[in-house]
Amino acid sequence: MADEAYNSGIAGRYATAIFDLATDMKSVDAVAADFAALKRMIAGSPDLARLVRAPIFGRNEQKKGMKALLTQMGATQLTIQFILLLAAKRRLFILANIIAAFDAMVARQKGEMRAEVTSARALKDSEIEELKRVLKDKLKRDPQIETHVDPTLLGGLIVKVGSRMIDSSLRTKLNGMRAAMRGN
Repeated sequence: MADEAYNSGIAGRYATAIFDLATDMKSVDAVAADFAALKRMIAGSPDLARLVRAPIFGRNEQKKGMKALLTQMGATQLTIQFILLLAAKRRLFILANIIAAFDAMVARQKGEMRAEVTSARALKDSEIEELKRVLKDKLKRDPQIETHVDPTLLGGLIVKVGSRMIDSSLRTKLNGMRAAMRGN
């Protein structure tokens, strides 16, 4: 738990630094797009995830690998310099936290909010649009929805907005019934 708080603090400072630089250079959207693409690549490639997270790779290996990847994807110079700085400082392992903190700053700047939705199956576009409409009505802000699939939920949704969580999953309801039947 202390490590998570430590990483969160460091990630927040790095995210603030890149956000401030991107704001000054009027390239917040470009850096956000680079980060989104990088996040997708890391999620889709176990080898890339290992390069970013595993301490067995030295800073030079991480810098070389990340520079090649970022150049190939056409990342902005600011993004490339920032990621290479993280590699040089041996901080690539907190990249996911930095991206999350940066995304939150961008959303705040745009008057948006982030909502994380977990469902038992992939949601259809019409379902996502309806969920956006409901969240906007309730919270009076435009939601940016990030979806995840967890088949163990069986049905229903788990919606996280900031520190609030609404769990209407079938798994949670069944566990509650099971506990009630046991007298717990």
